[in-house]
Order: sequence, then structure tokens, then C-alpha cells
Amino acid sequence: MEPFIVFGILLALVLNFVNGLNDASHSIATVVATKALSPKKAILLTAICNMFGPFLFTTAVAATIGTEIIHPGALTPLSIVVAMGTAILLVVVATRSGIPVSSSHAMVGGLLGAGIGVAGLSAVLLPGGGVYAGIVVAGIAGAAGGAIILGAVSASLGGELRPALSLGAVSGAAIVIPCLMVAGVLRLSGLVAIVLFIFISPILGMVAAFLFDVLISHLFGHSRQNRMHRIFQPLHAFACLFQAAGHGANDGQHAVGVITALLVSAGILSTFAVPTWVLLASAVAIGFGTCFGGWQVVDKMAKKITKIRPYQGFCAATTASSILAGVTKYGVPVSSTHVISGAIIGVGATRGKNAVQWDEVREMMTAWVTTIPLALVIALGGYYLAAALFPALA
Repeated sequence: MEPFIVFGILLALVLNFVNGLNDASHSIATVVATKALSPKKAILLTAICNMFGPFLFTTAVAATIGTEIIHPGALTPLSIVVAMGTAILLVVVATRSGIPVSSSHAMVGGLLGAGIGVAGLSAVLLPGGGVYAGIVVAGIAGAAGGAIILGAVSASLGGELRPALSLGAVSGAAIVIPCLMVAGVLRLSGLVAIVLFIFISPILGMVAAFLFDVLISHLFGHSRQNRMHRIFQPLHAFACLFQAAGHGANDGQHAVGVITALLVSAGILSTFAVPTWVLLASAVAIGFGTCFGGWQVVDKMAKKITKIRPYQGFCAATTASSILAGVTKYGVPVSSTHVISGAIIGVGATRGKNAVQWDEVREMMTAWVTTIPLALVIALGGYYLAAALFPALA
């Protein structure tokens, strides 16, 4: 195996390490905030679950990363290494700044930028126009249905109509698209699905967690706080561990996808088939990274968005893990950052809009929206520079 390919494999494992370093906050933020587990126990257990996640779910996300974003001809060893270097740089900077950035989107943006550097805009894999028409129709229908339902509920309760209509439209549009994907009516994959779920996944997390919180509050409304704590503390811990497994299966497959693509581009593999040793090495890397979790990110997720009660931590972790498991099945490399952040916002919003620190939310949302374009620009410039310095590798 050529030294440059070995270097690329090691870089991919570093990518999974910093992924675990930043994204450790997703699995342990709520469980640490509610003291369901001590920080040390939470880190150790989530690291183990992150490791086993890729073996419990499919490798569909790895295939998306390696085959459905950039044309295979534009995935050269140099472009893949540049893409990984870009993603690592962004995640490390974000972790040091306490910003829960999406390593998924940093990797996607890096692949886009480096791939465009190799073959121009034709390197980007995009679906036909019919897919976009389906998205628009589904979005409009969902928005109309959501606005009508929430508007009717608000009117019957004597609430304000305009905010209800707006919230219903946004929620309806976000919910109907994944529902149609599950039903097989709408088939989305690759870059289009990734970009859509930047907006869909946090809304799904918020709505699902809000409704689940309301249901739990209704069912246990007359229970004593001590009894609630005894019931939901172990359930919350279990939900967070399942969430960690889902994170490992989704975000943990970035290195799996790029290492396999690297081996294909170098001619070592003839087809995109994930070797077992790649899956194992990537799992160990993300688990090891989780053990050194970024505590600045944990602090923001656990304390600065909203205050979380034990049963609310259970609601947030359960909805986030369920959504992660669902999208992983369809091979969509969503950001676990977006999902759990939305869920935390959802449980906080049950206590009123002032219970959520919206300035913190806006800062995170800005990072979410800018990650892919920023990574694209950095990787594009990085590829041109690397190709000029090492023409033999281009």
C-alpha cells in the first residue's frame, strides 16, 4: 500500500477521533445536565456505544458519503485527503470554541470543494428535475396541512392565530417529507437529502420532543418529583446510550465511507465494499475520541440552551435517538448535532418561549447553515494549493 494511501487512512481515523471529540456532547449533554450519570460514567458508556453503533445498523451512510455526493472519477486520493483535512480543521476549531458544529456537513462540504477542484461543477451528483418538483409539492402540501391543524387548535384554545399558522406551516413541511420517504413515495438521497435535512432534522427533533414531553407531563402530572426521578433516571441513561449507538452508526461512518472510497480510487478495491477492518478501526477511533469529549461543547448543550429536568432529558434523548436510527436506515448522513439540539429546544419550549436561550440557538443555527459552504470554499482552495505543490498526486 502506498505511503500516501496509508496517510489518508490515518487521516480518516483522525477525522473520526475529532468527530467523537466534538459530538460526545450530543449523547452526554442531557444525561450530565440531569445528573442521571456522572460525567466519567457517561463518557465511558457512550464511547462504548459509539463503537458498537456501526455494527448494529447498516453501512448505508458510508455508501452515501463514498458514492452519492461526488462523481467517482473526481474522488482521487488527493481530493479525499484534502476533504478530510478540511473537515478536521473545522471540527477542531469549533470544538475549541465550544460550538457544536456538524462533522457530517464539514466532511460533505470538503468532498464537494475538493471534487469540484478535480473536475469542476460536473463532479457534483444531483438528481433529475422530477425530484425537486416532488419536494416542492410535498413541502407545500405539508405546510398547508400543518398550518390548518395548528391554526385550528390555537383558535379553539383562544391562542394567537398568526404564530400558530407560521409554526404549523414550518412543522408540517418538515414532517411530511421524511414521512413520504418512509412510505416510499418520495425517494431522496445524496446531496439533496443532506441539504434538506439541515432544516428538517432540528425541526423534527423539536416537534417530536415537545409532543413527547407534553404526553409524559400529562401521564405523570400528579406524580411526586422523587417518583418521577426514580422512573426516568435509568430510562434517560438508557436512551442516551441508544442515542450514542445511533450517532456511531451515522456520524461514525464518515471515516468508513472515505477510507473505502480512498481504497477504490487507489485501485486497491475494485468496488465500493466496506472491509471489516475499516469498520472496526473507524469504530475504535470515534470511541476513543468520545473519551476525550469536548467539555466546552457539552457545557453549551447541557446548560446554555435551556434547563432540563430528568424526564425532559429522557424525552429529548429518546426522540433524538429514534430520529437518528430512522435516517441512518435510509443512508442520510444527518447531523446528530441538529437533531439533539432541536430536541433540547423542544423540551425547553414546553415551559414557554422564554425558557429557551434563543441567542445561543441563533449562534448554533448560523454554524449549521454555513458549515457546508465554508468547508467547500476551504477544500477548493486547499485542493488547488495541494495540486500545485504536489503535481504528481493531482
